[in-house]
Amino acid sequence: MSTKDFVEKDYYKVLGVPKDATEAEIKKAYRKLAREFHPDANKGDASAEERFKEISEANDILGDAKKRKEYDEARALFGNGGFRPGPGGGGSFNFDLGDLFGGTQQGGQAGGFGGGLGDVFGGLFNRSAGPGAGTRTQPRRGQDIESEVTLSFTEAVDGATVPLRMSSQAPCKACSGTGDKNGTPRVCPTCVGTGQVSRGSGGGFSLTDPCADCKGRGLIAETPCEVCKGSGRARSSRTMQVRIPAGVSDGQRIRLRGKGAPGERGGPGGDLYVVVHVGTHPVFGRKDDNLTVTVPVTFAEAALGADIKVPTLNGPSVTLKLPPGTPNGRTMRARGKGAVRKDGTRGDLLVTVEVAVPTELSDKAREALEMYREATESQDPRSALFESAKGA
Repeated sequence: MSTKDFVEKDYYKVLGVPKDATEAEIKKAYRKLAREFHPDANKGDASAEERFKEISEANDILGDAKKRKEYDEARALFGNGGFRPGPGGGGSFNFDLGDLFGGTQQGGQAGGFGGGLGDVFGGLFNRSAGPGAGTRTQPRRGQDIESEVTLSFTEAVDGATVPLRMSSQAPCKACSGTGDKNGTPRVCPTCVGTGQVSRGSGGGFSLTDPCADCKGRGLIAETPCEVCKGSGRARSSRTMQVRIPAGVSDGQRIRLRGKGAPGERGGPGGDLYVVVHVGTHPVFGRKDDNLTVTVPVTFAEAALGADIKVPTLNGPSVTLKLPPGTPNGRTMRARGKGAVRKDGTRGDLLVTVEVAVPTELSDKAREALEMYREATESQDPRSALFESAKGA
């Protein structure tokens, strides 16, 4: 895909969001579409796979504040890929923006805009118009890949290493990435191996386009490889062990630099984005870096006070001192017993007290409660409620 095509793509339309969409709206739209069109959920559906690539490409740009800003500026400046000279310039002409922004990544993933719009006109003037003049073969960055992984509650808190199977474009093994069956491609005579050709546009301009004869590769296969059809790229599957850091939260997107698809011509690998889904726990919950737990206590413990034992996640229990007169729903804190933070320290365990009301009573217990009720008949806990209702 030429950079002209890249600028002309409406990534907002791809994700179905308005141009003023917030980061959260973009993320929500991407996750919904990614789950719908993910290859694992659409086995053998080529159209769904292409749609997933398009969605990932759009998210790579709009999900990055810097790339999104440069993308918006580029579209505002160049519109539909056309450049219009100032007054007296003699009309307009279309050209490929690849020379301005440094090209796109392999597989159509945007590789950013180089130095930004400040470098848009850098190197555009005073180029000769001969084939390949002023150009050189550029390494091509590998495609970004996105995958999903589901962790248990405990794995998310403590961190885990999980196997991840990925499919992406990589150099064809059959021809060692040359595209030629015999491994001996020849240099393209049109672009002299650069993958680009320059053409004059008048007024001192020299514009660069991908070479049509070699499709931008700089090489031509005399005997095209039967596996990759001369492209030098083939579908590759691999399994790698991915370390998910401790304290990861549900829905978090982790970026692993260079772990995506391999690059071409010595270019760096793309990035791997892992979206984490976290399961629930029958006892513990989570609030940011803190864990939560609800602990039942008896009426006597809440009224008279007590030392109560509280479970922790994957550790020994802790003892908390329950003050006399503790109300139902009070939350206490066990410091350092929560989830792992980014700096390696731990959050706290938030313990909420729940007074347990017995459904069955022994004769002795019932007698004791009757005596308690008689002893507290003069106390009406609802009196203040009715007074406040009258005064309102």
